Amino acid sequence: MDSATSRASAPLGASADNGLKIVVVGGFGVGKTTLVRSVSEIRPLNTEETMTQAGADVDDLRGVHDKTTTTVAFDFGRITLDARNVLYLFGAPGQERFWFLWDRLFHGTLGAVVLVDTRRIDDSWYAIDRLEKHGTPFVVALNDFGGPDFAPAQIRDALDLDPHVPLLRCDARSRESAKEVLITLVEHVHALRTNHARPTQELV
Repeated sequence: MDSATSRASAPLGASADNGLKIVVVGGFGVGKTTLVRSVSEIRPLNTEETMTQAGADVDDLRGVHDKTTTTVAFDFGRITLDARNVLYLFGAPGQERFWFLWDRLFHGTLGAVVLVDTRRIDDSWYAIDRLEKHGTPFVVALNDFGGPDFAPAQIRDALDLDPHVPLLRCDARSRESAKEVLITLVEHVHALRTNHARPTQELV
């Protein structure tokens, strides 16, 4: 795995003038911080804190009992597309008590990635609902936790996904896999803006 911490911090060129904002959302512990960290060309800014017993009494830890840290504000990373275009990545906190931050993160967003753990599909409902209410384009990426291998049609039915929304598998730990998710999102947004959106072929 290509670690973000091993890549040199590349300063943003003076000619880069088109910053494109992408938000990574999803339930608690689905890999949002990991995805931002794996794909960012700079050392990511993150607000992870050690989980305490007090938080355990509030947060739903089903399926993530081994998790020891949690994001309490947001993660931030960056990818330079070319001399003039840069992607800014914001990873949203997953716990319900921090959801009030999401609407602000969605402001000015090009699009979003909804990360899903197939062991806890219901945790993705809120993210999809908020994005649809904001009119924010998004793709759904199934992060591989070794959970049930549902067919694409079953995932779409469970999440009530529009047929135009791309659905793909990913490994948030892999830079190449995370890049593929972001490329799919950018292509999806472009298709919507040029009125060429069609029911998507399954990418899972």
